Amino acid sequence: MKRLIGVALAATVLMGAQAATAQEAHTWTTEDSFDNITFAVENAIVGAGLVVDHVSHTGDMLERTKDAVGETKTLFTGADIFSFCSAKVSREVMTSDITNVQYCPYTIFVYETPENPGEITVGFRDYPKGTMDPVTDMLTGIVKEALMID
Repeated sequence: MKRLIGVALAATVLMGAQAATAQEAHTWTTEDSFDNITFAVENAIVGAGLVVDHVSHTGDMLERTKDAVGETKTLFTGADIFSFCSAKVSREVMTSDITNVQYCPYTIFVYETPENPGEITVGFRDYPKGTMDPVTDMLTGIVKEALMID
């Protein structure tokens, strides 16, 4: 019986890992410079009354460390991730489901690839439907504000 439970648990963990790698994202693409779009995203976050807690310069890190990990390919010409939280929206979604704490802080990513210079992708991860809808709405509003989309 213990062996059967162990096999079932391993299968559940494996299915969870597969689901995590297949996570969707909400993305928008625009033509502009990477610096202009990251500036616009940061301003839209601040304009929404929020504070950027951290900017992860992921593209720079991957480029700086590619030799150390035995790689040669440049993945991004720019890739930044903005982390922030909203007390109001966080309280709302965590009041609905206390385990929504796992999603905070929220992030918006911006990237450009060498294959498509001048084409900037902005987006955020897909959250579970229902109790996390207020976060999706907030992030959509911030991205649309940054990209001047109605």
